[in-house]
Amino acid sequence: MTTTTIVFDLDGTLIDTAPDLVESLNHTIAARDLDPVSYEDLTHLVGQGARVMIQRAFALRGAPLADDEVPGLLDRFIDHYEAGMPGKSHPYPGLIEALGRLKSAGYVLAVCTNKMERLALPLLERLELTHHFAAIAGGDTFAFRKPDPEHILATVDRAGGNRAKVLMIGDSINDILAARNGGIPSIAVPFGYSDVAVDALGATHVIGHFDELTVELVETLTR
Repeated sequence: MTTTTIVFDLDGTLIDTAPDLVESLNHTIAARDLDPVSYEDLTHLVGQGARVMIQRAFALRGAPLADDEVPGLLDRFIDHYEAGMPGKSHPYPGLIEALGRLKSAGYVLAVCTNKMERLALPLLERLELTHHFAAIAGGDTFAFRKPDPEHILATVDRAGGNRAKVLMIGDSINDILAARNGGIPSIAVPFGYSDVAVDALGATHVIGHFDELTVELVETLTR
């Protein structure tokens, strides 16, 4: 029987990174004396990596931002975020137990995030989560990223999985749309950073806690 590869998003799905993202983003935009953003703003800013998050923050504040300014601001964000990592970021309740449960059942686990590799990899390492995953792919790992389904499928390839047996778990439209675009069943979680209710994302199933991520549920969604 073909083993299912379960692919997780990172920010807002595996790990609550909001406090550190907000802190580093505010440090970044302070270089231009912009008013700080809040957690409530974050849902409109995240999802496409740090570069887009910075651009969206400037747009939110109605501030002009030239293309040639972005690399310096991105470096400022990365330096601050890396220096404080893992900061206040922490796995969501029930995650560790769920990962252990799924690995014991023989599933292949992987991470597919639009966060750049140089930030995703050390974050997972410092939170002692890396060993759970057969592959970790960032937004700059390939020439494509979510909502392109190839981002998920190439991650499955890297994990040694089978493209015909995949389940995607995420918190935002990029995750669920990438899955839908690839004909992949999906689970949405409501505790992340979606700017719309997760029920509206069109996921195959919604769970409210990782305690609900059971072997039986995975089998039901991927049969």
